[in-house]
Amino acid sequence: MKTNKFLILLLTVITLTSCKDNKGQNQTVEETNKVAEVEKPTAAATDNVSGNYITEDYIQRNEGYDWGAVIVNQIDENTIYVKVRSRVDKKKATCTFDTKATKKSDGVYAANVSEKTVLFTFNDGNLNIGTENAEDETALYFYCSGGATFAGDYSKFDGELDPSQIDKTLYTKILRLQDIGFNVTAIHKGGETELTVNAFGLNENHGNPQVTSFKGDVVDAQVEDLDSDSSPEVVVFIENQGKGNVIAFSTLKKSSMIPIYFPPVSENSKINEGYNGGDEFSLIETTLGQRFPVGSKTRQVSYKLKNGEAGKLFEVTNISEY
Repeated sequence: MKTNKFLILLLTVITLTSCKDNKGQNQTVEETNKVAEVEKPTAAATDNVSGNYITEDYIQRNEGYDWGAVIVNQIDENTIYVKVRSRVDKKKATCTFDTKATKKSDGVYAANVSEKTVLFTFNDGNLNIGTENAEDETALYFYCSGGATFAGDYSKFDGELDPSQIDKTLYTKILRLQDIGFNVTAIHKGGETELTVNAFGLNENHGNPQVTSFKGDVVDAQVEDLDSDSSPEVVVFIENQGKGNVIAFSTLKKSSMIPIYFPPVSENSKINEGYNGGDEFSLIETTLGQRFPVGSKTRQVSYKLKNGEAGKLFEVTNISEY
């Protein structure tokens, strides 16, 4: 009996000790997993591709070699802004191109260029630019001179690009609609931004190009036939100190180009109450849309293109808040 009691007691002690050890081991595993989860970097922290990327000839720029560069700015975790620039101190820039690109997969961003899909692939400090379909690559030659293309490989460069050689174009975009094209460019000049809109494909060339100066920066440019007269309009969105504005031009019967008047928000008492900037603009079919924060809400304004006494103008057609 004493032996049986001893065995039972011994088994009980072993069982309790084993449970205690297993519990400790489980806690250790759980704590290890928790630490791993805390230390795991977020996608945003590991997928920021901002920076300057250069062709291999950049290193020999002081020996007269031509070179190209790609300036990438991460707008958010799904969108980047890409600028292709090249040497300009000895001759006209070889390639000049701007676009926004949207994340397609890890390290890969896509942009629609002349109805072709262009891929920007980032991998371990390197960038490759090419079209999704190899036969579409000829579309990229349009943005370069001398039979060049900006498709190819680039490596990341730590530092600023040579200011004495690089093309200083602030913004460039080529748009097409209804057999009419627009070359939209902006540069710094006299302390302001000088915007040039040059149309190609017009039957005549009245009012072309259009050149205007303003304080601020170009945000984007879009094209649409806003009054459905089979002759397109080009609309440029600009920003100055957080407040947006619009510069636009219309083609008349595909023969000439005239400015379109956009009424400043400050002059319209129906929409300017509580306005403090933060504008976002876009073209939605034949409507110009604008939205901006007003307190805890967002005010949305719709404009239509109308014929005025002195030309075409944008007129407010709808105001809503949400």
